[in-house]
Amino acid sequence: MSAVLESPAAPSLSAAKTEKFVMTSGPDFHSHPTYFRERQQAAWEKFTQLPMPARTDETWRFADVKALDLSPFHRAQELGEAERSALLFRSTGLAETSGRMVFGNDRLLAQEFHGDSLRAKGVLWLPIEQAIATQREIIEKHFMREGAILGSQKFAALHESQVRNGTFLYVPRGVEIALPVECFHWSQGEGSAIFPHTIVIAEANSKVTLVDYFGSACDEPGLSVGANDIIVGDGAKVTYVAVQQFNTKSLAFRINNTVVARDAAALALVLNLGGRYVRSEAISHLRGPGGRSDMLSISATEGTQIVDQRTLQIHEAPNTASDLLYKNSLNDQSRAIFTGLIRVEPDAHKTDAYQKVRNLLLTDEAEANSAPGLEIEADDVRCTHGATSGQVDIEELFYLLSRGIPLRSAQRLVVFGFLNEVTERLPNEAICELLRDRLHAKLG
Repeated sequence: MSAVLESPAAPSLSAAKTEKFVMTSGPDFHSHPTYFRERQQAAWEKFTQLPMPARTDETWRFADVKALDLSPFHRAQELGEAERSALLFRSTGLAETSGRMVFGNDRLLAQEFHGDSLRAKGVLWLPIEQAIATQREIIEKHFMREGAILGSQKFAALHESQVRNGTFLYVPRGVEIALPVECFHWSQGEGSAIFPHTIVIAEANSKVTLVDYFGSACDEPGLSVGANDIIVGDGAKVTYVAVQQFNTKSLAFRINNTVVARDAAALALVLNLGGRYVRSEAISHLRGPGGRSDMLSISATEGTQIVDQRTLQIHEAPNTASDLLYKNSLNDQSRAIFTGLIRVEPDAHKTDAYQKVRNLLLTDEAEANSAPGLEIEADDVRCTHGATSGQVDIEELFYLLSRGIPLRSAQRLVVFGFLNEVTERLPNEAICELLRDRLHAKLG
């Protein structure tokens, strides 16, 4: 039985009814400490007050706001033993890792960490629920402090008001985690809504790679409203990879904030394969001289899937660099939307920034809308941006056909070659191979 979505501190708010957003409340929803519940209450009130996006909003340009109907969804319920076991069996990723977490409907199902020596050095690999209870100072300093500024403020408030679990990774100064850590986020049950969160804090001169997987355990509609906070300290290196494979009936939002300090480097790659409507907002804050951010994305869509991507590269310090490369392969009547901005603040001289979006249209019905942009307030910078859309190169296709390769196989090879340029930017070959395997499966 469903009830109107409850705020963390109140039994119900009638304003929620106007949002057409139904959730069921579990007894464990109030398990967070008081300081965090108060924050969730404030976020809930903000959510109820903010309007839903409208077609006239510039930050939702080209978007189908009718796809944002939240009425079918309720907060995901705890799974039974058989369902938990099935999800653990399906949670396969890299052959070698430093640790693994598996979540089903925002509940921790399994946790592994292969490294007593890393624990001894101060590495913290915790579910968010535990981090909220034991790491208040860090949570208050970093949890969603950068804000959602690309249009999804309402969904960010919803996430903050409802978040229960996710990944918290703290890497102390000078510590390197050689093998990646990975985390699986599963949604199960018709209308289930999950709110996964990832926090990565890499102190000065540390190094870590994290892979997040997002998937549906059933073929029923679901909702995911997630967020990331990735903090990269002086001289640190963080690689973040997200593999999104929700079913094609699901609605998904992801709000990503990365903060890069002096001489630090952040590389993020998102692989979008599933979802009915997927909205991704990625912001890189380059706050220290010598900082670098690489923002990469691959989307392979079919049917009527929509991938909506909004980005912001903010250069706040001199001698910083950013490089964005997004590639989309669009089949059937699917759509890709991209609006991105490179912003160079007044004192950010010697900025070196790139932004490139390429769309491969496999049918006449596929559609791509791209709007890259620049906003420069400093001298002595190098900034370039561009977007292209086109169909499969006939000469490339003819070359493959002339060597006896069937048409459909030739088309898949061309698409795979087009998208593979992005995976090759990753420094970890095992992750590259994993992404290629997922792409091959998607492309048939």
